[in-house]
Amino acid sequence: MKILFYFLIMSVSVFAITLDELTQYAMHHSTVVKQSQVQMDLSELKQKESHVQQYGELNLVGDYTHYNIERTLAPLVPTSMVSGSPVTTSKDLFYVGASYAVPLFTGFSQTRQIEISNIAKQMSVAKMKLTKEQLVYNVRSLYLSVLAQREMLKAQIAYRNALATLRKQIAYEVELGKKATIDLLKAKSNEQGAQTQVAVLANNIDITKATLSALVGRQVGRLESLSIKVKTPQYSVDRLYAEANSLAKIEVEDMALRKADKTIQKSEASKLPQVNFSSSVGKNYGEDIATNKWGNETLWQAGINIKWNIVDFGKRDLSVQQAKITKMEAAFKKEQTLLDLRKLLTQAVSKIQQSYAEYLGNVSQLKFRKKSEKIEEVRYKNDVSTLNDLFLAKSQTQLVRAKMIESRYDYQKSKYYLEYLLEKGVDE
Repeated sequence: MKILFYFLIMSVSVFAITLDELTQYAMHHSTVVKQSQVQMDLSELKQKESHVQQYGELNLVGDYTHYNIERTLAPLVPTSMVSGSPVTTSKDLFYVGASYAVPLFTGFSQTRQIEISNIAKQMSVAKMKLTKEQLVYNVRSLYLSVLAQREMLKAQIAYRNALATLRKQIAYEVELGKKATIDLLKAKSNEQGAQTQVAVLANNIDITKATLSALVGRQVGRLESLSIKVKTPQYSVDRLYAEANSLAKIEVEDMALRKADKTIQKSEASKLPQVNFSSSVGKNYGEDIATNKWGNETLWQAGINIKWNIVDFGKRDLSVQQAKITKMEAAFKKEQTLLDLRKLLTQAVSKIQQSYAEYLGNVSQLKFRKKSEKIEEVRYKNDVSTLNDLFLAKSQTQLVRAKMIESRYDYQKSKYYLEYLLEKGVDE
């Protein structure tokens, strides 16, 4: 049992998490997605609210009124006066009943509000997709940053170890009198500089992992390596832009235009008559002043109310004008979104091409730098060149190696960014 428990504990730290596992976890647990889900739920509730408002209101009502002179429990009519029956009167009247009111015609204002709430719900769904796309891209970007820094750290450690080996060799040759003491001091200085860079890279990895953990909503441990295949980019901005109308970000702007149209129609609805139905039923209670006995009367009524605002001194026209300006703003925003999309697509494709060219250049440079470094090692051993020449060759090799690593991961980041713009990061 102890062995099994130990194995389970060790497996947590040994098994690394993959990029797909991390993005899936983030889409279900990230607070960013949860906030977007809350907004979507809120839109759905507002949609339901708009629908139920067309059914009116049923209320239980009650009141108590004290008068300075006695009142009848029900209005007097000729039949009650002719019959001669005693009429209950009281200064204190109690009423208990129910009322129901429903709009019969609102100039289609209520219909437009339902349509607006339906569009708002659709917009919240599209925005949820955009939120997930943004989240997936951010997770991918940070994930690649950690992998790149980790690979750079590994290369830097190898570089530091190589300098340590060189320092030991120089120290031995100093003892034999073959090398000057100044060479040993230079070797120690360069080794310390390499060690400092190791610490910097390790700290950067911790910081990036902390950022990634906060984004996905869990503590991130060891990350699984990612296979990156650098291929010749073959993208056409025009072809990619042709797919723009099907993107959620453009659909959101289209829905904003439709919503603005419905808002204009809703504002114009106030120019039409408003028709409402209302009814009530209840009982009046009171203590008869003459007999000191409690009496009651049942009352009910139903009616239709029509209200048509003829003159409001331009208030409705101003409301309509505001709605039209909002529509113009939505149209301009859609146009700008399309312009920005083309610009971003151009930048993304150019960045992929640039990263690809830099990677090929760095790979080629690294081959030459390695050869130069080996030549300088031989030259230094034979006292043909100085230690500074050897350190310069080694540092240049390490610099090109770091650039090669960075350009390879930048290439993949650029591809992920293009997928983000085209909304292909989230599998539906």
